[in-house]
Amino acid sequence: MSRMTRQPRGFTLLELVLVMLILTVLMAMVAPTLSGAAKGRRTGDAATQLVAIAYYARSMAVTEGRTYRLNLDSTNNVYWLTVQDAGAFVDPVNGWGAPNRLPDGVRMQTDAPQQQDGTYLVFRSTGRVDPCYIRLTDEQNNISEIACESATELFRILRPDEPSSRRP
Repeated sequence: MSRMTRQPRGFTLLELVLVMLILTVLMAMVAPTLSGAAKGRRTGDAATQLVAIAYYARSMAVTEGRTYRLNLDSTNNVYWLTVQDAGAFVDPVNGWGAPNRLPDGVRMQTDAPQQQDGTYLVFRSTGRVDPCYIRLTDEQNNISEIACESATELFRILRPDEPSSRRP
C-alpha cells in the first residue's frame, strides 16, 4: 500500500480576507476608547512635567547657588524657567528656558501671586521655594493638582482624596 504524502495546507485568500475584516471591525470598536484614554492622561502628563521642572529648578538653585524662577502664564498656558544672572533673570543655557506649552485643551490655574514682572515661583539657593497650588483641567474636566504646601517641601501631584491647605 503506498502512502501519499500530503503537504500542509495553507490559508486561502478568503480566510485571510475574513480574518482581516474581523480585525478591522474590532479595531474600529476599540479605537475611540483608546483615544479617550489618551486624552484623559494629558492633564496627568502635564502635571508630571511641571513637577519635574520644579524639581530641576530647586536642585539647580541649590547646586549653583543662584535663584531660579518657574514662570507661569495661565493666560497662554505656558511655563518656562529663568535663572538670575548679574541681577537679571535670563534663560538657562541648558535649554530649560524654552517655553513649554500645555497640551491643547488643558488650562492652568494657580494661586501664585501676580508680580509686577509676571507670575512666577522663586527657587532660592537655600532650597526654599514659594509655596504654590496649580490646577490643570482639560475640556473633559479631568483635573490634576500640584501643590507645594510650605517653603521647605517639594512640589507634588495631589491625590484626589488628599487634603491640602492650598486647595481652594
